[in-house]
Amino acid sequence: MTNDVSQLREQRLPETLEVLFTGRILRLERYSVRQASGRIAKREVVRHPGGACVVAVDEDMCVTLVRQWRTPMDEVTLEIPAGKLDEGEGDPLACARRELREETGLRAANFELLTQMYTSPGYSDERLYIYLATDLSQGEDDPDEGEMIAPQRMPLREAASMVMRGQLPDSKTALGLMMAAAKLGQL
Repeated sequence: MTNDVSQLREQRLPETLEVLFTGRILRLERYSVRQASGRIAKREVVRHPGGACVVAVDEDMCVTLVRQWRTPMDEVTLEIPAGKLDEGEGDPLACARRELREETGLRAANFELLTQMYTSPGYSDERLYIYLATDLSQGEDDPDEGEMIAPQRMPLREAASMVMRGQLPDSKTALGLMMAAAKLGQL
């Protein structure tokens, strides 16, 4: 086995780009790539502006999650507050602050970037930034039009246990909760 990653590189052939769909939050592209071996292959890629997520932990070591209906799974999920970067919004921290306020009414004096992640690198360029928010204060929520959300507060330790039992299968939520719980000694 070699550590030479140059044999893994693919060169995108821009003249083959086809835009298959452009929607409100994503764009689907198809194009050809030339592999290091010279072989030509097709790739389909979902382009997404990215987003930010917030693990909001209060002084009692409780986290605020949100329940919401997720049409792709046809079920209600329990997740950390999150949302996509708005057009022209290049700062993930500004997005995190906005989403926390909109979905929960919470404001945080302190934000710390825990990590950034690719949600599904096999077919999407979506990158999420996961923040730990502390020193919280409660205000009014302001959900997006058509967004139905129910905040739920619970001990961070309990939320981490739910991740370990497979009861919180959303990837950004699982990663964010486990990183926050580890950082704050709640595992």
